[in-house]
Amino acid sequence: MGRHFEVRAAAMQKTANQKAKIYSRYSKEILVAAKNGDPNPDMNQTLKKAIERAKANNVPADVIKRAIDKAKSSADESYSEARYEGFGSGGGSTIIIDCLTDNANRTIANLRACFNKSHAKMGVAGSVSFGYEYLGVIVIPFEDEEAMMDAMIENDIELKDIEIEDGYMTVTVDPAQLDDAKEVIDRLIPDVKYEVLESKMVPSEEVELEGEDLELFRRLVTLLDDVDDVQNVYHNVSNLN
Repeated sequence: MGRHFEVRAAAMQKTANQKAKIYSRYSKEILVAAKNGDPNPDMNQTLKKAIERAKANNVPADVIKRAIDKAKSSADESYSEARYEGFGSGGGSTIIIDCLTDNANRTIANLRACFNKSHAKMGVAGSVSFGYEYLGVIVIPFEDEEAMMDAMIENDIELKDIEIEDGYMTVTVDPAQLDDAKEVIDRLIPDVKYEVLESKMVPSEEVELEGEDLELFRRLVTLLDDVDDVQNVYHNVSNLN
């Protein structure tokens, strides 16, 4: 595949605001998993996997517990998934926003405001996502490519690619096997620290923006990050950071 992945994603998560966003994202995922099944992770595999991903992304145990407790007590609260797509102000830039919301009208109004303030344009479903691939992405401090490849193949994991840069390995797999791949890695490298462990939309091609277009796109991403309903933002701008 040969694409460059942002192996330093964790460095972008060190501010208090970024940590709060990550905690909120996983809290919602855990809450939804608990409400849609048994709140006991031993009886609910979806919830169990969501908790494992949260822990791998350094979400504290008390945040996880509060999400499960909230699911038990908030019978009337429900969230639905929604995906929105759009275009930056120039240079072929595109963006995908995944949301988890309890009020779709509020969410779309907030997103439109972000786009309007950034001279960007929302698109219809499918107008952007055709240029992306849905992948399971794992980034860890590890450099033995042969050992990783052998472990994945032996456990029937559909390995898409392995890249190594600055001591970090990026492993991409079929997103349906992300949790299975994590189990393989846990056995191969006990106590490994995950820098990234998530399913994400990866652009087939990236673009570089300059000048005002870059600043406007940066503004768009910043504004979207501040919207509570936004879970994930994906884009194809390679020089945003």
